[in-house]
Amino acid sequence: MKPLVLALGGVLLAGPLMAQSGDPEAGRVLAGQCRTCHGLDGLARIPVAPNIGGEPAPYLERQLRAFRSGERVNEMMSVVASSLSDEQIADLAAWYAAHRAVATLEADPAEAPDLCTSCHGTDGLSVVEEVPNLAGESNIYIETQLKAFRSGKRMSEVMTPIAQDLSDAEMRAVADWYAAVGLEIEEQ
Repeated sequence: MKPLVLALGGVLLAGPLMAQSGDPEAGRVLAGQCRTCHGLDGLARIPVAPNIGGEPAPYLERQLRAFRSGERVNEMMSVVASSLSDEQIADLAAWYAAHRAVATLEADPAEAPDLCTSCHGTDGLSVVEEVPNLAGESNIYIETQLKAFRSGKRMSEVMTPIAQDLSDAEMRAVADWYAAVGLEIEEQ
């Protein structure tokens, strides 16, 4: 972060310059490299890739930075993110966050996985800005991520302890619940 220096009446004030949000149009251009797996609108095209359209920008930025730094590892994403600047990450996050995720829940909401709903919502739409949507994700993707949290391959202060307490059958039930939610991604 660059320091911001202001002189007011002979007093020098210094502090961090607030990060500016990304440019969605620049992100749209960059998203061309993402379309094969995530789609230009953020609706995943392959079962091992997550839907990212309508995700909160802070969440997307954090994940891209984690792939770039090696904190999070994925064969494809680590390579792609390694070449992205902070500005490009902000632009991509702004583009995908500019979409709206619309979930259609056909099951009885009372059957939603209690352990997940306070953050991910009954319908799989995040109720916390730093938390991803799960609506319409493939059960393969969700279960793989839960197992990565359980094994320590992926770390999170919240998700790691939750996943460590889940059996394979419980993970599958959570994955199946959110995979069954209908999802549409709309450009705003």
